[in-house]
Amino acid sequence: GFGMTKTNHKKNWLAVLIVLLFLALVLYLDQKIKPTNSMYMLMTVLQKGSVYALAAVSMNLLNGYTGLFSLGHAGFMLIGAYAYAIFTIPSSSRDTVYQYYDATVKFSFPEVFSASLGPAGTVLGIILAVLIAGIAAAIFAYLIGLPVLKLKSDYLAIATLGFAEIIRAVFQWSKLGPVTNGSNLLKSFPRTSTFKFKLAGETIKLSTFVPVLIATICIALIVLLVNSTYGRSFKAIRDDEIAAEAMGINLAKHKMISFVTSSFFAGVSGAMMAMVLSIAQASNFKSAMTYEILLMVVLGGIGSISGSVIGSLLFVAASEWWLRGLDSGRFLGIEAPNVFRNGFRLVVFSIIIMIVVLFFRKGIMGDKEITDLFRKKQKVPAKEAGK
Repeated sequence: GFGMTKTNHKKNWLAVLIVLLFLALVLYLDQKIKPTNSMYMLMTVLQKGSVYALAAVSMNLLNGYTGLFSLGHAGFMLIGAYAYAIFTIPSSSRDTVYQYYDATVKFSFPEVFSASLGPAGTVLGIILAVLIAGIAAAIFAYLIGLPVLKLKSDYLAIATLGFAEIIRAVFQWSKLGPVTNGSNLLKSFPRTSTFKFKLAGETIKLSTFVPVLIATICIALIVLLVNSTYGRSFKAIRDDEIAAEAMGINLAKHKMISFVTSSFFAGVSGAMMAMVLSIAQASNFKSAMTYEILLMVVLGGIGSISGSVIGSLLFVAASEWWLRGLDSGRFLGIEAPNVFRNGFRLVVFSIIIMIVVLFFRKGIMGDKEITDLFRKKQKVPAKEAGK
C-alpha cells in the first residue's frame, strides 16, 4: 500500500487547500457584503452555520463514530455559552447585566489581559474564555459519564437527555443567580459583530471570519482524532463492542474519551453561539436544539464529517434564508399572503426533511468524505495484489 499513502497525502493537501481558500473567501466577503446588501443573509447563514457545523460534527463523533446515542448536546452547549459569557462581560457592564444579583465573578479575561498586552490581550482573553467554555463542558461530561456511560443505546439517550434538562433547570435556579444571573439573560460580552481591527487606516471586519475560523480549527482537530488510533478504537466499539473488548480495547476508557471530547467541542460551539447571537440564555438550549443538531447529522450522513458540515449549512440556509419568504407571503416570485403565513416555512421544511430522510437513507454523504469524491478508482497491479 505505498501508493495508498501517497494518494492520502495528496488528498490531505487538497483538503487543506480547499479549507484555506474557503477561509480567504469568507474574509473577503466580510469586507465586501454590507448589512444593507441583499446577500447579507449569507453572512448570517455562515455565522450560524459554523456554530451548528461544529455542534453537529462533535455530536457525530459520539453518535456516528463511537455509536453512543447521546441526547445531551444542548446541555453541554449551554455550559459553554455561559462559561464564555461569565468570563468576558466587561466590569463596566457587569452591574447592569446582573441587576438582581451581586455578581460572583468580578473580572473579565479580555480586560485583564488587554491591560498588560493591549489589543492582543483582548484576543488572548477571548481565546482563553472559549477554551474554558470547552473545558467546563468536558468536566461536566466526565462527571455525568461516570454513571451514564455504562448504559446501552436508548437508556443512554434518555439519561443524557435528562441531564441536559437538569443542567438547563439548574442554570436558571435563582440561588445560582450571582453566577448564572438566574433566568435572566447574559449580554454585553464580546460578540462577533465587534470583532474588527485597524490596518493601515482600513477597518478589517472579522464578524463572520472568526466563527468560521474557530469551527474550522475544531473540526480539523476532530478529523485528526477520528483518523488516529483512538478513532479506530471508537469505530471498533461502534461496530461490535464485544469484539472490540476481545481485541483489548478498554471500553470504559474509550467511551469516556469520546464523550468528553465531544462535549468539549459542544462547549466551544456553545461559546460561539453566544458570540454570534450576542446573548446567552438557558431557556434557548432546549432539547429541541439537540434534535435539530441530530437532524443535521442524519441529513449529512452518520459517519461523515464533511456530511455533518454540509447538513448544517443546508439546514441553516433553508430555515433562515431560502424559506424565509414563506412566512412573509411571497416565495419564488409567487405572492400569496393568505397561503404563506407565519410558521408556514416550518411546515414546508418538515416535508423537505421527510423526503430527504425517506430517499437518502444514508444522508447526503453516507459515510464518505468530500475528499473521497476526488479519489481516482485505482487498478491494483497484479504484482501488488499478491503481496
